[in-house]
This record gives sequence, structure tokens and C-alpha cells, in this order.
Amino acid sequence: MRYRVWHRTTYTYDDDVTDSLGVAYLTPRELAGQRVDERALRITPEPSGQRDDVDAYGNTATWFQVLEPHRELEVYAESVVDVEAPVHDPRVLATPWEQARPAARPDAPDAWEAWDFALPSALADQGAEVQAYAAVSLTPGRPVGEAVADLVRRVHADFAYEQGATTVTSTVADVLASRAGVCQDFAHLVVAGLRSHGLAARYVSGYLATTPPPGRERLVGADASHAWNAVWVPGPTGGPGTWLMLDPTNDTWVDERYVTVAWGRDYGDVPPLKGVIFTEATGSRLAVAVDVAPVEG
Repeated sequence: MRYRVWHRTTYTYDDDVTDSLGVAYLTPRELAGQRVDERALRITPEPSGQRDDVDAYGNTATWFQVLEPHRELEVYAESVVDVEAPVHDPRVLATPWEQARPAARPDAPDAWEAWDFALPSALADQGAEVQAYAAVSLTPGRPVGEAVADLVRRVHADFAYEQGATTVTSTVADVLASRAGVCQDFAHLVVAGLRSHGLAARYVSGYLATTPPPGRERLVGADASHAWNAVWVPGPTGGPGTWLMLDPTNDTWVDERYVTVAWGRDYGDVPPLKGVIFTEATGSRLAVAVDVAPVEG
């Protein structure tokens, strides 16, 4: 599938902002199965400085500073992306989950890289409760593809998708207590559960097609930034590992409907926008609009 993606974020303030420094994670990644044909990121007012950088995980981060006094800041990103559905080797899916832990496979050439995603992170806290919740799916010897898909299925069934039930700072413990949240929360829950058993799991940020391909149903989260998970499994013949991607919000494997932008340990690594402003304003408003539409040809 070929998509045109646009993402507009508008901040409005009740007094002048004299200095705005920010970083945006809004450029889709180049991947096997994903090609970025066009990309643009425009900021209004025009920044005094703007540059792209690559972070520790290979994501494109756009840094900018706006020194012109303003009461409205708009960040607009647009890209054209070709996406293919991942195809997973059945031997990879059949790996017992215990053998998919980086600690169990020091022979795998990229186990060292996966290790970072098996460690705790601030927004994916690994308490006893989330470990016990994930253990129901991670039974001894169970194939990793089946085990992770079961965990994703249970999160979808056990937790209500509810806007406003959580905030960007909500913890996994908060989500377990409320039994409600949004895509970010469910991705953190899966990440924490898998890591608590030694698996390497990424938080993945991106988009879902607003208009799905023919014959596919429209999924939750298609009109905003979306989040899902990837879990590392070593290669079947001593080669590099594979990252299996699943979406707990919609209980599905990631396919050609998903556009990957960035990944990290949790949301804190890859928010669409973050920054610091200097202002006397006491009030502000945030408006976000997203569209991912198929492109013919």
C-alpha cells in the first residue's frame, strides 16, 4: 500500500511565546517493507534554526527553535510512504519464548542490541502484578508467536479503550488498576509484561490508515498517532533476529495498514513533539489532526 500521511499540531497561547525549542518525531522510518518516497516538515512561524538528527535507535528527530514572538505555533509533517505487510518465518514464530530472551541467545549477532529493550524504563514499570498478568500467556515452552499473540488478545479483551482515562504520565500500575486506557497505555502494558519475563520489547509509534485497504475493517486509532509493540526473536539459523509487531489496541498483527515512525523503550523516547517554551502565558490549547490516506498508482 502507498499512503500520503499528514500530521498537523497547533499550539495556541494567551500571551506571546518569545522562545520555543522543540524536537519532533514525525518522519517515518526507512525499513524493510517500508519506503519513504517524499517527506516534508514545516513549522510556522519559521524557525531561526531547524535540523534533522538520528537518535540512538535510528529514528529521525527534527530539532527546531522559533525566536519570533508568537501566540500560535503550527508543526505540519507530510510524507508519502510505501508499506508492505511483514512476512514471518514459521520457524521464528515456533521458537519457545524462553529461547527468545536475549540472555538465552548470546550467540545471536544482534542480541546485544535487543538487550536495551529488555531492561526497565520509566513508563513501562515492571511490578509483580504485570509480571503475573503476562505469565498467564507465557507458559513453559509455548511458541513465542502464540504466546505474544495471546497476551495481546487478553489486553484487548480485558481493558477498555477510553479516551481521557489516562494521561501521558500514567504508569502501567495505573492502567492495571483502571482497566482502561488508550493505545499508548496498552503498548506500555505489553512492553512491561514481556520485559518482566526477560523478553526484549519495543514501544513503536506511527500511524494507521484512515481509509483501510479494500476488504479490511477500520481500526481504532486511525485518526491520530498510534502505538503498538515489537518483540525480538533470534534468527532460526544464526542470523540476525526478527522483530514481531503486534497491536494490542486492535488485537492484530501489524500489516500494510501501519506506518512506522519511530521506536524506543517507551513513549518518553519518541513523543511526536516535545519541547520548552519561554512565555508569560497562563493558558494554552493543543489541536492535533492526522490523516493517512491511500494513494493510487
